[in-house]
Amino acid sequence: MKPFVPAALLALPLLAGCATTTVPRPTVSRAIPVALPTLGLEAVMGQDVAQLTRTFGQPDADVREGTARKLQFSSAICILDAYLYPTAGHAEPRVTWVDARQRDGSSIDRASCVAALNRRTGGR
Repeated sequence: MKPFVPAALLALPLLAGCATTTVPRPTVSRAIPVALPTLGLEAVMGQDVAQLTRTFGQPDADVREGTARKLQFSSAICILDAYLYPTAGHAEPRVTWVDARQRDGSSIDRASCVAALNRRTGGR
């Protein structure tokens, strides 16, 4: 005698092929702006051209593009690029960003470069 199998159970394998699956939606990652530390950059950040010149002397390069300006200062140790942009409440553009690199192009801490520029003597 054969075991009794309901017809509904026989149809289950056929129905399994029709099952829908949900594809997980890709998550959108948003970059969270991270403020770089400005400790040690007080002599540069927020300063205007006159203040930078008093602090570091004449720049090695002065590049203007529209309302933006880049002043470059160098020492035996590093090169500092100070980017000045117009800011609300100030007549003169102010430093809003600085980049620093060693003379060979490798990276250096920005505050260390500012300190090196402050210590330089007798020219560049």
